[in-house]
Amino acid sequence: MTTSTKEVLQSFRERIGQIKSYEEALGVLYWDLRTGAPRKGLEPRSEAIGILSGQLFKLQTAPELGEWLSILENSGEKEQLGEIDRRLLKQTRKDYDRAVKIPEKLHQEYVVLTTQAETFWEEAKEKSDYHSFQPYLDKIITYQNQFIDLWGPGATRYDTLLDAYEPGMTTAELDRIFGGLREKLVPLAAAIAASPHQPDQSFLKQTYAKEAQKKFSLYILEQMGFDFAAGRLDESAHPFATGLNPGDVRITTRYLEDDVLSALFGTIHEGGHALYEQNIMKELTNTTLCTGTSMGIHESQSRFWENVIGRSRPFWNRYYGDLQQMFPGQLNVSVDDFYRATNVVQPSFIRIEADELTYNLHIIIRYEMEKLIFNEGAKAADLPALWNEKYKEYLGITPENDSEGVLQDVHWSGGAFGYFPSYSLGNMYAAQITDQMEKELPDMWELVGKGNLHPLKDWLTDKVYKYGMLRTPSELITDITGKPLDPDHLVTYLERKYKDIYKL
Repeated sequence: MTTSTKEVLQSFRERIGQIKSYEEALGVLYWDLRTGAPRKGLEPRSEAIGILSGQLFKLQTAPELGEWLSILENSGEKEQLGEIDRRLLKQTRKDYDRAVKIPEKLHQEYVVLTTQAETFWEEAKEKSDYHSFQPYLDKIITYQNQFIDLWGPGATRYDTLLDAYEPGMTTAELDRIFGGLREKLVPLAAAIAASPHQPDQSFLKQTYAKEAQKKFSLYILEQMGFDFAAGRLDESAHPFATGLNPGDVRITTRYLEDDVLSALFGTIHEGGHALYEQNIMKELTNTTLCTGTSMGIHESQSRFWENVIGRSRPFWNRYYGDLQQMFPGQLNVSVDDFYRATNVVQPSFIRIEADELTYNLHIIIRYEMEKLIFNEGAKAADLPALWNEKYKEYLGITPENDSEGVLQDVHWSGGAFGYFPSYSLGNMYAAQITDQMEKELPDMWELVGKGNLHPLKDWLTDKVYKYGMLRTPSELITDITGKPLDPDHLVTYLERKYKDIYKL
């Protein structure tokens, strides 16, 4: 490689390192804002985040970065670059072409808006006061539409947003996937509802000490292989994970004193995200490839740990006794009764507490609403009524207030339109990956039953985690399982599990 090419490559790598450093600093500020920063500090903190985001944006869209990309892309020595540099070049080009179309001032205004909006969403949710939050959501939707115009719409306007979370995904493909999923799961849900073998959940309706919940959540994280020297667990209004770098991955959960399962499964879910971020290969550290390859793949890991493992019979055969000891005298039922109670299928209002089967209907509702917003012009004022109509149509229930309805999720307050489909895609990826894991680790469920979860984490590290963004979602799932994403794996998994639980 010539000296001039090496110099350009060095400048390019240094810029990527600077971008990653700014992202990490902003990540700390966001985490602090969501986990207990004083309310009166919201405005100056939002302005500070806006200024730092503006500086980051300048680094990401600087003319010299575009020049370096062009030189390296058109160099006859491009093939001499290593795998990491080639992938970094390709991803940075995509990010650069997208970001450079947004005026700096517009970007900074949007960052300030969404930073403030998340706090106002928290307050609106607590008071079930959508009216107070609506003006912020109106503005966020307006900005998103401006961005779509600047980026250029895909086959539909919503396609442009989808691609940011699941590269290459389209509404046409999601319509096909979700349509097929709905067609197969609705009859299963109906059969479950008609079954005389309904699990009893009445014993769960007790008061569970928050400190004991926290202690057990920390214990299960340790069992999963979460590295506490490289992460921490905090509390927030909505559980989330922040991967600053593999040595600093922070997660949060939400404790409900009348629900022993909510915080636990929220913790396991975010712990799955954290295991991904903590185990990315060291060679990707300080690059923008040092994160999950897509939100669908990321959600496959959180959903794998939360549902495939955390709601499995072998898992509770091992850990139910430990939970009983944490709450002495409160859980006086058999392990089988407890297992069945953790897997009840019934319509519910809250997405993050929904069962595995109806969960996908919660996602389809949000997906259809986002399409209405960006493809058909639905306004923020329309959303509560649309939300309630769709819950009545898909789940046969109507929220009593906006807190358990349109205000329940944080995503729209942060502008994360296009994210929700990732959750159902994650369920599909998880089921397909699980099938392969069972083939390559034939004693997988025996290991879970013994509480030896580390071999599962090690397998996933080798197949998924270590690659970060080095491989695309389609490359990753094909490399692991030998074929593209196939939703039938999820249907088969759900049918096998719930036909057993409900004795169908």
